[in-house]
Amino acid sequence: MINDETLPLWTAADISQALGPLLQQPIAQFPDIAGISIDTRSLQAGDLFVALRGEQVDGHDYIGAAFEAGAAAALVDHQPDGETETGALIIVSDVMAALEALGRAARARTPAYIIGVTGSVGKTSVKEALHAGLEKSGTVHVSEKSFNNHIGVPLSLARLPANTAYAVFEIGMNHAGEIEALVDMVRPHCAIITQIGEAHIEHFDSMEDLARAKAEILTGIEAGGAAILPQDSEYYDVLHAAAVENGVQNIVRFGLNMDDAASDVATTSKFKLHAECSCVSAHILGDAVTYKIGVPGAHLVSNSLAVLSAVSLAGADMALAALSLADHQGLSGRGKRHYLMSEQGDYVLIDETYNANPVSMAAALNALGLASREAHGRRIAVLGDMAELGADAVALHENLKQTIEQANVDLVFGCGPLTKHLMDVLPKGCRGPHAETPKALVKILKQEIHQGDVVMVKGSNASGMQRVIRGLRKAHQSTGSLQMLKEG
Repeated sequence: MINDETLPLWTAADISQALGPLLQQPIAQFPDIAGISIDTRSLQAGDLFVALRGEQVDGHDYIGAAFEAGAAAALVDHQPDGETETGALIIVSDVMAALEALGRAARARTPAYIIGVTGSVGKTSVKEALHAGLEKSGTVHVSEKSFNNHIGVPLSLARLPANTAYAVFEIGMNHAGEIEALVDMVRPHCAIITQIGEAHIEHFDSMEDLARAKAEILTGIEAGGAAILPQDSEYYDVLHAAAVENGVQNIVRFGLNMDDAASDVATTSKFKLHAECSCVSAHILGDAVTYKIGVPGAHLVSNSLAVLSAVSLAGADMALAALSLADHQGLSGRGKRHYLMSEQGDYVLIDETYNANPVSMAAALNALGLASREAHGRRIAVLGDMAELGADAVALHENLKQTIEQANVDLVFGCGPLTKHLMDVLPKGCRGPHAETPKALVKILKQEIHQGDVVMVKGSNASGMQRVIRGLRKAHQSTGSLQMLKEG
């Protein structure tokens, strides 16, 4: 039974009960909590400020700023000097442990159907597609941005309202054991694992070990719950074995063109990739459904099968969820399109700069290959280094050459020492300039981009390719779309 939507997120009594022995003294009364914040820059009036200690920053130094911004209370491990009269303090022995306790208490009280998402590629896009699809059937809570680590997961849980019908949590990792600790808090009814790639492979002895680390999400599935696994993954057998080992009996397989319409399968019967969308006919757990996705890419079609499977398992309206996929646009850093006008003419800028590994890089390049060439426009890939690839980093960069050629990418610009190895093996006609820094690359691109070009920018966070996107958007006028320009 879903409670009245006007319920507060937390009351003083709720927090006192949740924190229990962590409390160093009884909690004084304070206004009901409307939200939870760990950053005074985004804190809203009525929030609980959680003063976490980090390697570089101590939240206790910002308690005064939190109360000035309207915090209802602050969660701290001591009473700082000068804060005796400013606002209500909840003093605990360990602030991080207290945040986790709030997350566990929120999970324990909720009637929501919980979905957990992990994988190497597409976690955030799947989470956001689930958000859009499930909200057609009821209230939905999702983790903000990519809050998927040891801080983000308990924070997202602690923000879970008691009156939510569905909740979706992204769970990430860099090392073995991290997901198991997080999923123990989330305890999903359904877990999705997207494709497995070489992301963070430098921390593992093999890809199989990395796949097993992703499969840790299966250790926390609630009794009677389901696992949604990529049938076309090279590591499906590893994931399936982990599901069986953890007692998961409802195992759903998803993948493209599997020629199987069984009740435990989600697959396409046919699909067509267009320049700016994808059209799909599929069988989802025995039900036929036809829909459109508002962005192109075979990897997005595959992930949509997992999304609709989870919607079906949650008991939500799958037809409405499928309709919502038509409105699904690329997220910032994950395929978002910007339509810009340079001195040479209008062009499309595709932002894929959130992160990169060989699987996501190949997906982005293949999606670029779907772009139609307008007039004399070109498909241009602007690539930065992929990080955390270990001893095979050079070879994995060089191996992108084959994908670039298969996708009919016309021109590649590069930035970073690892990408230089790729540039060196590309055919001369496809090889554009290589720059040492994103700033230098922006200067080059402003001169090189022509009318009708489609420019995709991608690299790991550490490569700084976000600065290329910002630089081009700052330099060039934004327009509504290429179609608007043609009509104008």
